[in-house]
Amino acid sequence: MAVIKVNDEQVKMLARLMRAEAEGEGELGMLMVGNVGVNRVLGNCLDFKDIRTIQQMVYQRPGGFEATLKGYFYQSARDRDIALARRVINGERQRPASNALWFFRPSGDCPGTWWDQTNSGRYKAHCFYIPTRDDCPRVY
Repeated sequence: MAVIKVNDEQVKMLARLMRAEAEGEGELGMLMVGNVGVNRVLGNCLDFKDIRTIQQMVYQRPGGFEATLKGYFYQSARDRDIALARRVINGERQRPASNALWFFRPSGDCPGTWWDQTNSGRYKAHCFYIPTRDDCPRVY
């Protein structure tokens, strides 16, 4: 059962985002990017108040995704990308991104905090950051 309301086009849009941001990190990395996206729609908190759809989340400014700015987002969603997006939309969560609202790719180690958010861990090149339960209870 879906944790956010989506239509087929929104599933494909999330799949494209996951591919663009983390294709080089494999399926698990793509699932983690999907977790962050779904959490932003689900959360309605902090930088993501009033973000209610996949499209709003993907194109949010400021606070959106690098892939939409630098051209990586042009790739179409493949069947396997769509299947991964559906898994995330249906509530599958992967640590350390399970409750994360942010991720980035540092040139070195992951900072302990990033914009006052706590590092929840690293997967390959990406560091993930979580809000507090008090700030964003809906992502927990």
